[in-house]
Amino acid sequence: MPHISTSTICAIATAPGTGGIAVIRVSGTEAIAIVHSLYTPFKQTPDFTEQHANQVSYGTIRTAGKEVIDDVLVTVFRAPASYTGEDVVEISCHGSHYIQQKILRMLVEAGCSMALPGEFTQRAFLNGKMDLSQAEAVADLIASQSESTHRMALHQMRGGFTDQLKNLRIQLLDFVSLIELELDFSEEDVEFADRSRLITLVNEIETHITRLSDSFRVGNALKSGIPVALVGETNVGKSTLLNVLLNDDKAIVSDIHGTTRDVIEDNITLRGVHFRFIDTAGIRKTTDTIESMGIERTFKKIEQASIVLWIMDATTLSEHMEWLTDKIHRKAADKKIILVFNKIDKITADESEVLEQLFADYEGERIYISAKNRTNTHELEDALLRASQIPEIHPGDLVVSNIRHYEALLKANEAILRVKGGLENNLSSDFLSQDIRDCMFHLGSITGQITNDEILGNIFSKFCIGK
Repeated sequence: MPHISTSTICAIATAPGTGGIAVIRVSGTEAIAIVHSLYTPFKQTPDFTEQHANQVSYGTIRTAGKEVIDDVLVTVFRAPASYTGEDVVEISCHGSHYIQQKILRMLVEAGCSMALPGEFTQRAFLNGKMDLSQAEAVADLIASQSESTHRMALHQMRGGFTDQLKNLRIQLLDFVSLIELELDFSEEDVEFADRSRLITLVNEIETHITRLSDSFRVGNALKSGIPVALVGETNVGKSTLLNVLLNDDKAIVSDIHGTTRDVIEDNITLRGVHFRFIDTAGIRKTTDTIESMGIERTFKKIEQASIVLWIMDATTLSEHMEWLTDKIHRKAADKKIILVFNKIDKITADESEVLEQLFADYEGERIYISAKNRTNTHELEDALLRASQIPEIHPGDLVVSNIRHYEALLKANEAILRVKGGLENNLSSDFLSQDIRDCMFHLGSITGQITNDEILGNIFSKFCIGK
């Protein structure tokens, strides 16, 4: 297990900037003594260092010269019943940037060290207050932008993922112990581990790991946003539609062809599902070098997207339609494609009927809109939600959204498949033992039962300071 620092650390735990209040967190063996050296309670109370845990005290923070910096509330949490497992003191002060920085400087001068990103949560992990997957869920909970991502992170933080993985490892450990016991009696040709039971267990574990790893598609989409590429020729209304969906003037709108020459991205949550919209350069045959580079990026974004909004001008069908159709279909063969006919406010009922007939054989979604007038944009949102194929996340549902966990599950599954193959081919106990332990290793790496300083440094460096 990596070394636990004994220094006392401090940081602002609330969001950066000026606000009504700010919270400064102090954690470590000297947390109470250091804050006591700066704090004066308003009422005559017992020594602050004797203050009971989980109690709030009202007083002032003063300099050595007794200058009052601010009226504050001070809350004491005593080890091990605190977030970090250490003595923790939280100072609630007014949200002035000057006050926050002044108190921090005073704490450092009194013996604190400034906390590194994620250091409070890292100490919570190292002190056994949570496992590694729960610690990572803290960052996901802070970053959650929808009800679904909030539920995923909260369930993981409360140990739902941990409990399942621990149960799998315990079952594997029981069997590997029996298999390795057989090695001690190899000359007597005895069998302690029931191979039929092991086959049943391996099948159950393979099913469970596969179900968890398969959930990553949904989890990653909910966490990172489902990528949606807006593609089509120049001047068909892609940028106008993007602005309508985002309810913001994100993209420049002009009648001039080829205005969008680079990729523009932004995020929005539609009815609990997070989408990442990508406005791309209009596709057309051109000799302009810069525009050609933008079009090439468009095709790359099509390959990366899960959903393609293929936007067409309802007032005209381009002479390059066949060329465009071929290019888009080759790049988006495995994508959900929604045909969006824009500018329907400029065509007659007869012209609309002609469009219907032209695309009657198309089996996918077709939406007729006027982005400029916001006509049928709600129908387009409905089509996006259908195309996303994201199931509703209920409390208690376990969905993997962390790429590190996903990769570990894939490796664990590879190991359990080797065990399965070994059983089918009657491999010796030492080979089975090695593969079972390999599976246990990868499952344990998710919760932090097996880890190293490099992995921890990479994980916690992505946290905000103060958490």
